[in-house]
Amino acid sequence: MTQLLVITKAPVPGRSKTRLTPPCTPEQAAAIAAAAVGDTLDAVRATPVQRRVVALDGEPGDLDLTGCVVVPQVEGDLGNRLAHAFADAMDTPDGDLPTLLIGMDTPQVSPQLLADCLDQLVAAGPGTAVLGTAPDGGWWALGVHSPAAALVLPDVPMSRKDTALLTRAALQQAGLTVLDLPELTDIDHFPDAVSVAAECPPDSRTRRVVDDIAAALTGARC
Repeated sequence: MTQLLVITKAPVPGRSKTRLTPPCTPEQAAAIAAAAVGDTLDAVRATPVQRRVVALDGEPGDLDLTGCVVVPQVEGDLGNRLAHAFADAMDTPDGDLPTLLIGMDTPQVSPQLLADCLDQLVAAGPGTAVLGTAPDGGWWALGVHSPAAALVLPDVPMSRKDTALLTRAALQQAGLTVLDLPELTDIDHFPDAVSVAAECPPDSRTRRVVDDIAAALTGARC
């Protein structure tokens, strides 16, 4: 038995994906965020797991959260919110389920990839964690067997070029063996969005929205 945990903000102009602005407008950035969340949750719903949890910052609005348990994010910096998201998600009647946390920044994920990541976590057994890094030095996925493992996160500086290295070191210092997941590009800046969209299926929300915005931005520069 396993579970997937998605941590995300509700897509709101001026609050979502602000590093996409410029060249995007706040409305365009929020549209990309909404598309990425939607595609991510579709992949999560299609992955065979015991439980799906969304740690949400803000009101759900038009987000389709069907099939997901929703828990509010706590106040504080990202490391603190991540640790509490793990604790809230893993507080279940079934006890601690091996849990893989992802954000909404990698909508190119597939159900098969998520299932493979969880299989690797389960096969490795207690005392291990799995970590999926991003080319910018951050990470897109973290899997643990116990919420206690995530207690290292509030002390890890986030959104830095060495965040993944520091996360790995903190987990190892806590006595865990850290195994690698595939590296994925996450959406921080608009070139990332274009790169990630190209990896998404042509009928995905992210591919359609990013392609439309890229075309609009190109037209505006002509």
